[in-house]
Order: sequence, then C-alpha cells, then structure tokens
Amino acid sequence: MLHSFPSSLHTHRVSLFMAASKPQRLFQRTDVQSSPKRARTMATATTTTTESAAMRDSFAKYAQYLNDLNEKRERVVKASRDVTMNSKKVIFQVRRMSKYNKLEVLEKAEKDLAAVRDQHISRLVRELQGTDFWKLRRAYSPGIQEYVEAATFCSFCTSGTLLKLDEINNTLLPLSDSSLRPLQINILDYLLGLADLTGELMRLAIGRISDGEIQFAEKICRFVRDIYRELTLVVPHMDDSSDMKIKMDVMLQSVMKIENACFSVHVRGSEYTGLLGSDDPNSFLVGVPDIEL
Repeated sequence: MLHSFPSSLHTHRVSLFMAASKPQRLFQRTDVQSSPKRARTMATATTTTTESAAMRDSFAKYAQYLNDLNEKRERVVKASRDVTMNSKKVIFQVRRMSKYNKLEVLEKAEKDLAAVRDQHISRLVRELQGTDFWKLRRAYSPGIQEYVEAATFCSFCTSGTLLKLDEINNTLLPLSDSSLRPLQINILDYLLGLADLTGELMRLAIGRISDGEIQFAEKICRFVRDIYRELTLVVPHMDDSSDMKIKMDVMLQSVMKIENACFSVHVRGSEYTGLLGSDDPNSFLVGVPDIEL
C-alpha cells in the first residue's frame, strides 16, 4: 500500500498535465483553421469592391451614351423641322406656277430645293452616322418625307416624270464625307413622301383645269392613278405600314377628286370650270373634301 501511493500520485499528476495541455492544443488548432477563412474573406471583399467599381464605370458609360444620344436626337429634330419648313416653301413656290410663268417659277423652286439640301439636309448628314440612321429615324423622317414630296413635285412639273429613289439619293452623296457611310433615304420614307405628293398634284390639276389646261390636268390624273395602283400592290407586303395605310386612304380621295374634275369638264364642258374648288352647291366637287397634308 505504501508503494502504490506514489504510483497513484504519479498517475494523477500525468492526468492533470494532459488535462491542462488539451485546451492549449485545441486553441492552437482552432487558430490555425481560422487563418484561411480570414484570407478568403479579405479576398472576397477585394473582389466585390473591384466588381462594384467596374459596374459603376459601366453604368457611367451607359449614362453618358444615353445623354449624348438624347442631345443628338434634339439636334436632329431641329434640323428635320428646318428641312420640313423650307421644303414646304418650295412646294408653295411651285403652286404659283401657271402657263405664263412656268419656267421662272420652276427655276426658282429648283434653287430653293438645292438650298434645302445644301444647308439643312447637310446638317442631318453630319449628325447621322452608322446605326444612327435607324435609331433616330423617327426624329428625322418627317423632314425627309417633306423633302421627297418637294423634290418629286418639282421633277414632275419640270419633266412630267417621277423622280426615283436612286436619283434622289445620288444628289445626297456629295454631302457626305467619302470615308463615312452616306445618308441615304430609305424606301419607306420615299413612299410616304410619294403619298403626300398626290395631294399636291390634286391641287395642281384643279388649278390647271381652272386655267383651261385640260390636257395637263389629264396627265396629272393618269400619273396619280398609276402611283396609287402601284402602291396598292406594295403596301400590303410592308412590315411598318400603319402610316402608309392611312395615307393610302387620303391618296384615294385625291385620285377621286382629280377624276371627278376631269370627267365633269369633258361631260359638262366649260360651264363648271369656274366652280372648281368652290363651295357652290351645284359644283360636282361637293362632297369631296379638300385634303391638307
């Protein structure tokens, strides 16, 4: 018994030593395991910061792009309005034409049309490059349609023929830098301009009948009828034809008014010539409204 006590004491001391040592080993192991977590956390934070900075830069670029595009759209709209206004002046100039001043009026109209092209459409050419032609089409389309109407109106009164799309676009080529893509009028704006042309030709035909130029009015009638017939074959196959369909209805009214005027002159003679365009209840044009485009 006396010899076993020291042995028990020794065992007890070893147990105490082991018990005291375990927390230290556990603490050291826990400390070793937490270091990679902190490293991963720091790496994740750095990555997140970098991604946020890249995202802010991207949004800043997009915001600047949209601001520049909106400012360009405003400039294009202003240029389109100037094209519209000055093209209308050309049309009003041609309306003053009679058999006595035809050459003088058309010469002045051609000069005014060239001024519209060189001063105002050239501004559109400088603004519109690359994909801007389609992005901003709605902004400049009204002006282009009015220009097409004025150009084709002058051409018909001068030569009696239709000014084609390629011919109009060829006149715009000198406005563009040869190293850049030129502004070219698309087929839809050209057709919309032609639809407006028929309204002006209707007014011209009525005026010519009033002046006794029956043959010229009949030529206009055939010309407008041919345009309407050809467009009735094209419009149903157009993708963006909502505007065109509306103008086709107006065009039909113009055709009917010219036909009625020419027919009535042949049937009734000159007795109704003075009633053309009037509100006289005996006029054959009553019920056919004037069309302002």
